[in-house]
Amino acid sequence: MTIERVGILAIQGDVAAHRRMLEGLGVQVLDVLCEQDLNAVDALVIPGGESTTIAKGIARLKLHEALRRRISDGMPVLGTCAGAILLASRVENHPVAVLGAMDVTAVRNAYGTQVDSFAAPVDDDAAPGLEDMRCVFIRAPQLTEPGPGVEVLARVDGRAVLMRERNVIAATFHPELTSDPRVHEMLLAMG
Repeated sequence: MTIERVGILAIQGDVAAHRRMLEGLGVQVLDVLCEQDLNAVDALVIPGGESTTIAKGIARLKLHEALRRRISDGMPVLGTCAGAILLASRVENHPVAVLGAMDVTAVRNAYGTQVDSFAAPVDDDAAPGLEDMRCVFIRAPQLTEPGPGVEVLARVDGRAVLMRERNVIAATFHPELTSDPRVHEMLLAMG
């Protein structure tokens, strides 16, 4: 399968930056706000923003089961920051309706508040091709307790920041806020 059309769950978050990144990679981008939109895309991005707000939007739009089904059926998905929280199976410090697509525990705001935002390079043990990547963290979560099928692709200061399990990629940072397309290219390569 070739990925030609990528959806962005456009409830809240940095939809425009993800759109620019994906269009720069030559794919068609569609805002996803209903099940019909979701069924029209080959892959999906769940952007950063505020996980509770996005989860409430998913419930309001009645998209929870459709998202779970499409992801379970193998649709490639990338969740960044709050999107990574929503892809997790568990959330440690806040009740949020997650999609359970990746066998990890999410810890919201693990690095602190908005004023604690920062950028940092990945550690030297990053997966091939990711060695010099810089990551932007804004009220970022941490993903912990990865299950046996979860592959850690990159760490910052020893903490996992980029993981993959089957067709699911979770980034605790905001790759769309840099000019580096590698995380989005990983999503497109899953087609």
